[in-house]
Amino acid sequence: MSRKAFSRLVLGVTAVCVLAPAALLLVWSVTGRWPWPRLTPETYSLRTLRELLLGSGGFLPLLGSSIALAGATAALATAVALLTARATAFYSFPGRGLARFCGILPLLVPGTVLAMGLHLAFLRLGLADTVVGVLLVHLVSALPYCIAILTDVTAAVGLALEEQAAVLGAPPLTAFRGATLPRLAPGILSSMSMAFTISYSQYFSTLLIGGGRVRTLALVLVPYIQSGDRPLAAAYAAVFTGSALLVFALFEWAIRRMERRGAL
Repeated sequence: MSRKAFSRLVLGVTAVCVLAPAALLLVWSVTGRWPWPRLTPETYSLRTLRELLLGSGGFLPLLGSSIALAGATAALATAVALLTARATAFYSFPGRGLARFCGILPLLVPGTVLAMGLHLAFLRLGLADTVVGVLLVHLVSALPYCIAILTDVTAAVGLALEEQAAVLGAPPLTAFRGATLPRLAPGILSSMSMAFTISYSQYFSTLLIGGGRVRTLALVLVPYIQSGDRPLAAAYAAVFTGSALLVFALFEWAIRRMERRGAL
């Protein structure tokens, strides 16, 4: 077997492994009854569609708030990570090693312990049961990954083009936006995608810090999975997956547009 044929085979198997579960979710979402050992559903139902559109106020406000929360987390985490990466990659200052260590510190603490500790602190600060509190705990969870991604990308891009633009008279912000930012675009896309995924899928920390008042798609999805309502869980999972892919496509479009502007 040639290398090209082997690559196509691996790509085909990977596509099947990804698309088959997604197709199964869609089938389960319209299933009324599917007893074992039938290979196909016995009956079909639109109950899940009615529940999505009409149950608990509808899923569109829930979807919008979930995307807004995860999008805000992605934007803030990427901005903080980019500043941190540039500071630790290009400048020498007392405590630089400590700053790098603090960037990965949340990864060294179990997520449950971290969420419980932050909950106690947020209770004293008045941030418990608030959107701001949930945003902050999502930010803490996403930052180590964003910093790790952008530190490597920032160090690889370097300051050469930015310094040349400055020599030609460009202000610092213009030099960064025109010379460096387009080259950082792939890393920014990876950072935002990672932060969005982490925030969008958070369950325990959202439940604990939000106190049930801050509702997200993951917060509604998990109980349906645990209760054994497979059709409704599959419907919410399909919406969860599809909306995440749509946001990733928008990220990709924005980054590609940024790269084209930089090339011009």
